[in-house]
Amino acid sequence: MMRLSFPQPSRQLRWLHSWRRSLRYHYLRLMRSRSSTESIARGLGAGVFAGMLPLFGGQMVIAVTVALLVRGNKPLAALATWVSNPLTYVPLFWFNFQVGWWLMGQPSLSFGEWQSWEKLLEQGGQMAMILIFGSVWVGVIAGLLTYALCLRLLPTLRQRFRRRCAMAAVNFPNRPQP
Repeated sequence: MMRLSFPQPSRQLRWLHSWRRSLRYHYLRLMRSRSSTESIARGLGAGVFAGMLPLFGGQMVIAVTVALLVRGNKPLAALATWVSNPLTYVPLFWFNFQVGWWLMGQPSLSFGEWQSWEKLLEQGGQMAMILIFGSVWVGVIAGLLTYALCLRLLPTLRQRFRRRCAMAAVNFPNRPQP
């Protein structure tokens, strides 16, 4: 008789479980952090700003440098650069290019007139400047919004976390506290 084997749900969803554990771990680290709310908000704002820049490999260096300048949390700044990742590069940088193109007064780009390498390099340089200009503007706005949102939400989240920990200590007195 032939045995049928069915895939175990735990095997199929193992990646989801690992992501969930990782997110929970970082959430708990953030809630237990002794850093000030302002420092965390500055670090996240610096990281989001740097994450909007199209400088692959240099985003974390820029984020940590900006976090040093504004006295933000450096590890969170490096972590926040992952707002741009391989899944979000294309839509994010397309949006940044559109913003730069609009802010620069919609310069004319002619894609059919590449008769020589010089024309191609000139057009590519112009496109790169539009992208960087738009990325800086989007990064500044996104960084400031992240900073303001963190200043607003983080104290509430930390207070709720502390209240839950206190309730767990009352309800389960023999349980070790986080």
